[in-house]
Amino acid sequence: MPSIQSPLGALPARFRRERLLIVGCGDVGQRVARDLQHGPGAGRMQVLALTSSPARVGGLRAQGMRPLVGNLDDAATLRRLAGVATRVLHLAPPPGEGAGTAWWHDPRTVALARALRLRSLPVSLVYASTSGVYGDCQGALVPETRPVAPGTPRAQRRVNAERAVRHLGRAGVRTSVLRIPGIYAPDREGGTPEARLRRGTPVLRAEDDVFTNHIHADDLARACWLALWRGRPQRTYNASDCTQLKMGDYFDLAADLFGLPRPPRLPRTAAQDQLPLMLLSFISESRRLSNQRLLQELGLRLRYPTVNEGLAGPARLEKTLPQQGA
Repeated sequence: MPSIQSPLGALPARFRRERLLIVGCGDVGQRVARDLQHGPGAGRMQVLALTSSPARVGGLRAQGMRPLVGNLDDAATLRRLAGVATRVLHLAPPPGEGAGTAWWHDPRTVALARALRLRSLPVSLVYASTSGVYGDCQGALVPETRPVAPGTPRAQRRVNAERAVRHLGRAGVRTSVLRIPGIYAPDREGGTPEARLRRGTPVLRAEDDVFTNHIHADDLARACWLALWRGRPQRTYNASDCTQLKMGDYFDLAADLFGLPRPPRLPRTAAQDQLPLMLLSFISESRRLSNQRLLQELGLRLRYPTVNEGLAGPARLEKTLPQQGA
């Protein structure tokens, strides 16, 4: 029997439908909501979406979600979240540089956790972190048991957020952390390397290159969903596909698929002068993520096991379409 301490307890049967709160309902969150509405068991769960923008309310409602207006940067607006959901998917990033908080701190996740503790706790919470928390692993295969070693303030804030999530887990919520690499999808804004290839942005030469990791946005949405139900308490999962490619080889593959010139290669010493700081931060770290927990514990069957499958379909379709003006 459900306990009165449970978000489903002491409620009439008609009100016992599960409620999922999505915090940070951008592209991936909307994919999760879409899967819930059109997949097996559609209609069995109400989806709530936290948004800080009243202008988004109509759009979220049109997608079948119930919008809740609140701001992670204003803790007082989050009190309404207490007790509203049986499960929570936290996809919102920490604040960026110069946001008036300590460089290592994520006040947003802390504020969310405090709000959820005000009333009956959700059954489970999944937090979308980043694989950047591992820092530079010099190309080693990285399991979830590897200690974190964040090399950037951005990654350090994610480590702080993970700690806040684990603290919530000790209060009785079944929390899971997904450590996510680069997200791609042809129908995602900036979701393929095509624009960068057209700009001719260089990549590192083979002897200086680093390993890179990816996950298709559709597979990530399914991983989030599975973790909400199957994730073990206080468990971390590398949410990555099975690709084993260095960054330059990834861009070469994409260029060949899209029928574009391969990017120029340059030595690391030259890259320091020619590439923007954000790109330099990505080529300063090399790791290969192990996804065995994702596949075995969560039981995720990747729709796109490698970037070849994820990019090949739309690339071939683009080649068959008539060119504008032809």
